[in-house]
Amino acid sequence: MNKFLPILIILVFISVSIGSYLIFFRNIEEAVEEKIVPVIKMTAIIQTNFGDIKIELFADDAPKTVENFIKLAKEGFYDGIRFHRVIQRFMIQAGCPFSRDIALKDRWGTGGPGWIFEDEIHEDNHNVVGTISMANAGPNTNGSQFFINLADNNFLDNRHTVFGRVIEGMEVVNAIGKVETGPGDRPVEDVIIESIKVDKK
Repeated sequence: MNKFLPILIILVFISVSIGSYLIFFRNIEEAVEEKIVPVIKMTAIIQTNFGDIKIELFADDAPKTVENFIKLAKEGFYDGIRFHRVIQRFMIQAGCPFSRDIALKDRWGTGGPGWIFEDEIHEDNHNVVGTISMANAGPNTNGSQFFINLADNNFLDNRHTVFGRVIEGMEVVNAIGKVETGPGDRPVEDVIIESIKVDKK
């Protein structure tokens, strides 16, 4: 019996070790599974009289900006607002509530929602073709106005918060970018946001 004792001890040790090993890795698996969070993709469709523009929103990089944009969109703030500033090969700009009224044309580009909030500059986001960024009057003066880049405007990277990019309808953006303009870079032909619909997937 004594000669089998060492073997028995070794077998018990191996059994305990394997059991501990399996429990250890099962716990790791469970911990990893608990940490896996499904990615929520947020998009918005800007419906205009020129066609639809679908935007992917960068909620992780610019959470306050995206939250503000969604709030205004859901409240109908952007409905009926014009793209009041268009500069070919540069950008198209909208979001001023005064642009609904022709009589207030001199004030187009000066309006907002009634509040301002800080910039959210992210080193991985750049003002390249198709990105959407906040227009402002200086640092930390974001409100409701935004622009879509028609070119790579990297000189704007440290001054304007990039909060999304066009994923469908870039041909609509380019068409708007080619409209005839008058004084103040205002389109001669009305370019109107009919509504903005937000979706989470």
